[in-house]
Amino acid sequence: MDLTFFEYPGAERGSAGPGMVHRIVWRVASSAAFDFWAERLRANGIEPERLDGSLVFADPEGLVHEFVIDTSSDPQLYAFASDIPAQHALRGFDGARAYSDDPRRSLALLRDTLGFTTDDDGASFEIRGDVRGSFYVYDEPPIGAIARSGAGTVHHVAFASTPADHEAWRERALSAGAHATPIIDRFYFRSIYFREPSGVLFEIATIGPGFAVDEDAAHLGEHLSLPPRFEPLRERLEATLTPLPDPRAGEHPSVPAA
Repeated sequence: MDLTFFEYPGAERGSAGPGMVHRIVWRVASSAAFDFWAERLRANGIEPERLDGSLVFADPEGLVHEFVIDTSSDPQLYAFASDIPAQHALRGFDGARAYSDDPRRSLALLRDTLGFTTDDDGASFEIRGDVRGSFYVYDEPPIGAIARSGAGTVHHVAFASTPADHEAWRERALSAGAHATPIIDRFYFRSIYFREPSGVLFEIATIGPGFAVDEDAAHLGEHLSLPPRFEPLRERLEATLTPLPDPRAGEHPSVPAA
């Protein structure tokens, strides 16, 4: 489970409105993790808000994040970093919150076509795979909220599919009236895109072949890897993109048993 950022130098600030995701919710292990992250965020110039059972903050571009205590029975999923104690590490997404002025129009596609489940009027959903799940919730947009793509906004929400099932998911979406794209070859995976009726852009992406298709898995992330079609642009891209720190600096912390 990953959050991907697109780097567009000089991009104007966007704003979440109807048909857009406005909050990403992450899992942590305990309330002690809230204390750790609150201190870390403040040390980096970000003031979080402690709510009942969660920690909420906006990143430097305005995208809102929320940390909640993981109450699922899903297998533990850790994000490792040398300066983050394992007991406070992020444990993947808990879900996403989007704005919709009429969430029921999305009910049929989400429930009957994509397999989301809902216990209420169609504003709150759960979607599960074989071993993991997350929620997808609609909130009423603030009065006067304007949907404007740009820095600090979410472009799309991606769901994983096995390569064998990918074409069937596209056909399923098309049969439900969704305007799905043709299958797009991204080299590391394949994708289809369509907008659900409330306006949020969905992607269904294959799990493979994966990022190790063109480099040693033990050294992923140590240099800029490009799909073959973008290799001629390497010099230009390396001059434009912001260098990232070595993700393998230091040792991985030990993982607690629970």
